[in-house]
This record gives sequence, C-alpha cells and structure tokens, in this order.
Amino acid sequence: MDLPPAGPFDRLERFYDAVPRDTARAEDHGTLVLFVPNGAGWPLYARPRLDATGPPSLADVATVRERQRALGLPEAFEWVHESTPELLAVARSAGLSVLQAPLMVLDPSALPDPGTLTDVPLRLLDAAAPGFAADVAARRAVAAVGFAAAGTAPGAAGPAQRDAALAELDEAALDEERTRVADGRRLSVLAVTPTEGALASGMAMRVGDVAEIAGVATLPAARRRGLGAAVTATLARELLAAGTDLIFLSAGSVDIARVYLRVGFRRVGTACIAEPAPVTP
Repeated sequence: MDLPPAGPFDRLERFYDAVPRDTARAEDHGTLVLFVPNGAGWPLYARPRLDATGPPSLADVATVRERQRALGLPEAFEWVHESTPELLAVARSAGLSVLQAPLMVLDPSALPDPGTLTDVPLRLLDAAAPGFAADVAARRAVAAVGFAAAGTAPGAAGPAQRDAALAELDEAALDEERTRVADGRRLSVLAVTPTEGALASGMAMRVGDVAEIAGVATLPAARRRGLGAAVTATLARELLAAGTDLIFLSAGSVDIARVYLRVGFRRVGTACIAEPAPVTP
C-alpha cells in the first residue's frame, strides 16, 4: 500500500536529521539525538529523534547537556516547535534560553529576479574555479563580520574588517566544501564589486528536494542596499532550477524576517534554538 505524502514539517524533520550526518556521528540519548562533529568541524547540537515515541523529558535534556560538557561541545538544542511543542517548556525548565525564530518557506510564485533587488553583481561559487578557495574564505569572513553585528542596521564594519577576518582554510575543510558544492549539496553566493570586494554572502544546504538557506550576511557598512535579499533570491532560484521544491530558512528576528518576505518567503512556524541562559553578575 502506498504511504501518504509527507507533510512539510515531516520533510523538514528528515532534512534536519540528515544534514549533520555527513560530518558528524549521531548519539542517541533517550528521545534526543546528539550530533558530534568528526574532527574539528563546526559545533553542532542535539534535537528530537525521528523515531522517538514520546516528547523529550527533563532527564533527556540533562543527560545530553552532561555529554556535551564532557565532549567540550556547546550545550545547544534545535527543534521545530510545531513538530515537538512540548520541548519548549522542558528546555526553559532546564534553565535554557530559547530563541524562537520565524521559520519560513518559499512561495516560488513570489520569488523576484535578483537583478531587481540590487545593482551589485552576484556570483555563484564554482568548485572548479581557480579562485574557489579565496571565494570560500571571503564568504566566511563576510559572515563573521556580519553576524558579529546582528540585525539589519547599518554600521561601520566594512571591507577592512572583512579582510582582517580572512583565514586560510585547511585542506580538509576546503576539500569538504568543494565536494559538497560539486555534487549540489551546498550552494554559496557572493555579492562582489570590483572596488569593494565581497559585501554579502549566503549558502544553502540541500538534501534531495529539500534545502535550507542559511548564513546570509551583509557587511554592516553595505547594508540597506538590497544585498541580503538579492543573495537569498539568487540561492532560491538556483535551488528551484535544480529541482528543489521545498526551500526554507529561519530568520533571526522579526526584522530580519521582513527581508525574506521581500523575496517570497512566508512564515509557517517557529524554529527553536536553545542554549544556557547567560549568567547575570
């Protein structure tokens, strides 16, 4: 008998579970799964298990946090509120601070031409191009400077701060990036001018016909030029052309969500990101 088609939240859960498994091992702790990076990878998180038969408990959260501390990992948890609504109260009772980020899905019919959003040239990173390593380093540096000044307000940090943040990638990290770009699992875009260099960047992670756009950042000195919207629209167009039919993202705030509304994303739920609450003196 044919199974009914999976709903969008089911598809999102499968995506969230699949993405970290390329670069991490999964440890089951009760109703939660903790993703532990293989080597010096990007710090990951714990989230509800796909096959869990009940909601996460306070004991499950405590066990995972103890394991994260033992491994030197951030005490981080991520989940979709609509899929696991009980976890919000549990996380808060454990003393965690929970960011409730707008979870947004693309309406392809509302996606604009990126060229109508900015006059800055946009470039999709090519894994076979001679300048690929420099482009990846620039993408990461833009993100580091942009996220250090969160939000959408203009600021002073610009190309000089980006250049100071440039770091050479080790060969393993570069090979991993090149492989994922070459096989379509990762897309990256830069907004670049001949005189200012890279001003905005973003990336997308793809598993089958589902993709998440993430890491969209603009140098504070280059904000209010439509760059974040244009980077997002460029990624979305490339994903659609590759056959992706569910494209989503999480906005860091309501103000940031307004940028994504401009390019056809509509809020469907809430992505929860939990970490220990800051200690007050």
